[in-house]
Formats: sequence, structure tokens, C-alpha cells
Amino acid sequence: MPVRRSAPVVERDVSRPPTCARLWTLQDVSEFLNVPVGTLYQWRVRGEGPPAYKVGRHIRFDPDRVRAWVKDSAVLTWPASTSATVAAP
Repeated sequence: MPVRRSAPVVERDVSRPPTCARLWTLQDVSEFLNVPVGTLYQWRVRGEGPPAYKVGRHIRFDPDRVRAWVKDSAVLTWPASTSATVAAP
């Protein structure tokens, strides 16, 4: 018998409809974030990743909300050269 998975988290906040001219596809978000489409699917199953709308059978993203998600949840890392101790002159 196949294992039944729980449904991924889908954006339910319709009080804030998208304000963009065009919603992004999974491919658009994949290219913007520079991650594979498969990673986006994994994030959705785990309830992570940017919020999405379900339009019929399709997943769509508001570009403004994707950018906000990046700003709020991304971890900023620094190159090793800037974290090294600098000798006094």
C-alpha cells in the first residue's frame, strides 16, 4: 500500500491578494533562488520555502512574497576572508 503524505502548505491568506502583473511559476522561483525545482517541491512537503498559491492544479508564487521570504528567512553568510582577524598596522 502506498504511503500517504500530508498535503503541502499552500497560501490561504486571500486577504492579501497578489499585486504583481504576473505570478511566478516553480521554474521562475527556481531560477530566482538558483535552486533546483525539486528543492522547491521538498520545501513545500516539509512546509518550508516561500508561500505559494494553488491555481487549479498549478503552483504559483507572488514575486513580492518570494523576495520577502528570502529577506526574512535567508541566512546571511560572509566570505572567510572578511571573518579573519586583521593584524593591526
